[in-house]
Amino acid sequence: MSVSPIVESFWDEPTGSWQYVFHDPKTMKGAIVDPVLDFDPGSASTGTGNADAILDYVEQAGIEIVWVLDTHPHADHFSAAPYLKEKLGAPAGIGEHVVKVQKLWKDIYNLLDGFPTDGSQWDHLFRDGEVFLVGTIPVRVMFSPGHTMASITYVAGDAAFVHDTLMMPDSGTSRADFPGGDSHELYRSLQAILALPDETRLFVGHDYRPDGREARCEATVGEHKAANIHLKGGVGEDAYVSTRDKRDATLPLPKLMLAALQVNIRGGRLPEPEANGAAYLKIPLNRFN
Repeated sequence: MSVSPIVESFWDEPTGSWQYVFHDPKTMKGAIVDPVLDFDPGSASTGTGNADAILDYVEQAGIEIVWVLDTHPHADHFSAAPYLKEKLGAPAGIGEHVVKVQKLWKDIYNLLDGFPTDGSQWDHLFRDGEVFLVGTIPVRVMFSPGHTMASITYVAGDAAFVHDTLMMPDSGTSRADFPGGDSHELYRSLQAILALPDETRLFVGHDYRPDGREARCEATVGEHKAANIHLKGGVGEDAYVSTRDKRDATLPLPKLMLAALQVNIRGGRLPEPEANGAAYLKIPLNRFN
């Protein structure tokens, strides 16, 4: 039987994002997944409310954080990984294919030649199939491209953090139309996730609460097989891709995408301050008409 980590979820209403802390109850060692750095686009100000709530929980529960993990460079929120890494002294990790996303967006933002695209902003780049321990819990890395070129899933015992692949069953699956995305690859990633044991708990990256229901973050593999609106009944790749591509063609870009990605390809760090001491975001005009 798979080891069962304790999972605590944290909801960020402005971006519809889920953040997680999971830990091994035997050793009280844990990891943080996809933490959010607050950002107010109106005032262009950042904050640490989400991250501080995670820190409070970790302290009160007596958890020793051994990893701060991102599943991919997010398009809808800034990563709080550097802040939490500094506060907790834990290494930060992401999938090895983040270098492809860095190179793509370095060109889109026309960043200076000195901007590193080797993933050195993180302490560790995880390979597909790599296994590491959080306490006594083995965590297996699954390369899960489609939403982005760099997306990975963390399978921690009987829990899997599936980022922006699956949504909740009543919302289906995530979009695949960002630069570097691919709906065929996403379908194959989804099939690999659904090949996990039926009782595996899948924790999603977002929930947009259809019909105004309460935000949810967890459903099992079996529940997705039975009820996911894009996948139930064993939908084939061509049919899925047709549905996904038609849906994606109607969606606007995430409101924070052009701001978030230039922060997240830096591992969650803001751009370096300029001569006047202020940092600036760079927005490409008319690039995504």
